Amino acid sequence: MNVEQYRDYCIAKKGVTESFPFDQTTLVFKVMNKMFSLSGIQEFTFINLKCDPEIAIELRERYEGVTPGYHMNKTLWNSVYTNKDVSDKLIYQWIDDSYDLIVSSLTKKLQQELESL
Repeated sequence: MNVEQYRDYCIAKKGVTESFPFDQTTLVFKVMNKMFSLSGIQEFTFINLKCDPEIAIELRERYEGVTPGYHMNKTLWNSVYTNKDVSDKLIYQWIDDSYDLIVSSLTKKLQQELESL
């Protein structure tokens, strides 16, 4: 996976926006203004993804390419390295999981607004 494939996949999701709120090189994806994924664009080596805390621990134990989220809440975020033992298929699945986790945490009003987009 390269940064263009990553961006195309994230931005195609319903209600997603992209921005650079931290600096000029960290691309952040949000759904309904809540962050679900971010990554550096100059050095596309890892992606931070939100994850269920119990699953996050399992993934870190199973894959060398999954570590506690860099500069993030280590309980809720994983850093997934794109050049290690994690397939693109799994990364796409975990992007979906991160997106779904955020959507499920939205208020009913925001979920309805998202559905109407």
